Amino acid sequence: MTALLPWLVAAWLLGIGLYGIVTSSNYIHLIGCLNVVQSATYVILLCVGYRWNAGPPIFDPQPPGTPAVDPVVQALVLTDIVIGATVSALLLALAVQLHKRKGTLDPEALRPMR
Repeated sequence: MTALLPWLVAAWLLGIGLYGIVTSSNYIHLIGCLNVVQSATYVILLCVGYRWNAGPPIFDPQPPGTPAVDPVVQALVLTDIVIGATVSALLLALAVQLHKRKGTLDPEALRPMR
């Protein structure tokens, strides 16, 4: 059950985020739901790279042959976090500009854009 829990958390985050994206009636809410979906990718990546009964990826104090967690996956998660923060900042800046020009952030009210 312990090995299954992170996968269930990732699936729950993905489901909640996708539900929020589908039912969103505001672009700020939509951006927040995209962040929730992206946090599901963090959990999935960490699940893939985690090794049970393994130590940290610091090899100095451990004897050779000791299992260690994969540091590449941890670096990918950190990169994913930085890219997600950048994309969120860009989308929020676009939402602010859209609100300044059109006066609303409702996707249905903005439907007839040309």
